[in-house]
Amino acid sequence: MAAGLVLDGAMATELEARGCDLTDALWSAKVLIENPELIYQVHYDYFNAGAQVAITASYQATPLGFAKRGLSEEQSLTLIARSVELASRARADYKAAEPQAGNLLIAGSVGPYGAYLADGSEYRGDYSLPQAEMMAFHRPRIQALVAAGADILACETMPSFAEIQALVALLAEFPGTPAWFSFTLRDGEHLSDGTPLSQVVSVLESCPQAVALGLNCIALDKVTAALQTLSSLTKKPLVVYPNSGEQYDAISKTWHSDASTCTLIDNLSAWQSAGAKLIGGCCRTTPADIAAIAQRCHSR
Repeated sequence: MAAGLVLDGAMATELEARGCDLTDALWSAKVLIENPELIYQVHYDYFNAGAQVAITASYQATPLGFAKRGLSEEQSLTLIARSVELASRARADYKAAEPQAGNLLIAGSVGPYGAYLADGSEYRGDYSLPQAEMMAFHRPRIQALVAAGADILACETMPSFAEIQALVALLAEFPGTPAWFSFTLRDGEHLSDGTPLSQVVSVLESCPQAVALGLNCIALDKVTAALQTLSSLTKKPLVVYPNSGEQYDAISKTWHSDASTCTLIDNLSAWQSAGAKLIGGCCRTTPADIAAIAQRCHSR
């Protein structure tokens, strides 16, 4: 994969596979409080599988979300910083065990406001806040992630054009920090809220800190067409980390398998041909999925 990077796979569903109960509004952020060493182990296992980028367990970690558990803002920011520290420690330990490992990055996860709402709206984008309020929601987490040493921000699972615009404005307050933006989609040409991808790309094209853009947490069969749309609109590297192929029911908070669905590795060549340079997995993907991608990419 020329000039490309292998991302890690799912954090939350991997934690569930290891015994965590995440039927909770905090989702994987709950484990930052209850069992942080398990997060460290998941990060380590992804590095060991060949991932070159670890995405922190901060997707649903926000001061507003933690406040509902009675935590102060200071305690919340400590937990957000912990998400970076766990990934950084896994990286250091892996590099100590495998000195030949190349450059490994920590991406600070910045989930959407819809994730805080915990009602599935990160797949619809049917929420709104004034831009100043949206920036105020995201600012403390980004400050904590940057201060803790994240190499890049992963502004991920973004369904809302207004929220993407707010994050672009907020990034200007952190001029030394690059970010990627990845979206959820209504179809191959529209953001979940209905905004044409051409309009989204035009905003990100004018943001030098947006070093890659693409999609995550969408169904496998929607990926290639969307990548082809994006590659026709931008020269920036494309990022893709879709779900395993199973379908999520936001009401019952359960996953349902489709036996006919292909795997990530089956789609890899098509995604690379469409311009994907940062490739990994989202919900229900595993270290084994990432190992298959890494093996294919590194063999080239």
